[in-house]
Amino acid sequence: MKIAVLPGDGIGPEVTAEAVAVLEALALPGLVLGHGDVGASAWRRHGHPLPEATLALAAEADAVLFGAVGDPACDSLERHLRPEQAILGLRKHLGLFANLRPARVFAGLEALSPLRPEIAAGIDLIIVRELTGDVYFGAKGQRTTPEGAREGWDAMSYSEPEVARIAHVAFRAAAAAGRPLTSIDKANVLETSQLWREVVSRIAGEYPAVALDHMYVDNAAMQLVSHPERFGVMLTGNLFGDILSDLASAAVGSIGLLPSASLGERQTAHGTFGLYEPIHGSAPDIAGKGKANPMATILSAAMMLRHSFGLADEAARIEAAVARTLADGIRGADLGGEHGTAAIGAAVRARL
Repeated sequence: MKIAVLPGDGIGPEVTAEAVAVLEALALPGLVLGHGDVGASAWRRHGHPLPEATLALAAEADAVLFGAVGDPACDSLERHLRPEQAILGLRKHLGLFANLRPARVFAGLEALSPLRPEIAAGIDLIIVRELTGDVYFGAKGQRTTPEGAREGWDAMSYSEPEVARIAHVAFRAAAAAGRPLTSIDKANVLETSQLWREVVSRIAGEYPAVALDHMYVDNAAMQLVSHPERFGVMLTGNLFGDILSDLASAAVGSIGLLPSASLGERQTAHGTFGLYEPIHGSAPDIAGKGKANPMATILSAAMMLRHSFGLADEAARIEAAVARTLADGIRGADLGGEHGTAAIGAAVRARL
């Protein structure tokens, strides 16, 4: 079980160290950890945010555990040398097209959500977002209209194979969780969404145990903050998924609790190759102070065990240990508590 550990910048090394300690506490047979530089720290050591050695380490692994990248001191660098290019480069090089982002309100933390506690309590969902297509990667540019005005344009497009492969990921996730699947689009306006809906509906026939419904993205945004309990797994494209996943994150109340997985088509001897990371950034203002909440990274490690190694029981143990730690009042500053990074990590390990 080869894991490439890429801590990155800011609080990345601190939170990643706690997640690695949790993995080691499980005493998993055959666990091999390889560490690499990425982001601003890699630029300082190697002159590039994603060195060839790091790419090779990730490509040879069964999964990648990623911390965070970003450093204000690098803002003046050329775009291809900025720390954030590392994660984009990894996704492209490793063929990672599907992002899975769970959003769940843990018992006892409902009051931290900006939603009413009784509504927030219903949030327990997974957003499956396509990562490599849509308007973000389509043709784009600026031109001049016949009237002489400047005009910006971006092309939104999805091919049938692109929709099919992300749909299969979402249906499998819904089947594994025993949850319904809601496909999000704007088929009443967009030709791209009409194709999306047709392909998803066709593939639904291969998953008769999964209940499928379709919803326009504007309605989905409203339902996410008014009736979040109606969602199990949400499937959507890159643009809509970017917006809805951030909305769900805000509704939970703290990004310090939210993991994510980026998956591709590559299969290893254990499961699906993937890159796992917390959704928060490098938080340079608290880096090195031992204040960061490592739970999102620890939960990302649990997702890794489930999806890339088929270790559902071990993943559930980690998730239960995090839930118990929170229930026992051990919380970081992001949750109104006073516990530091090391203390939170030790508490989760104690509850395994």
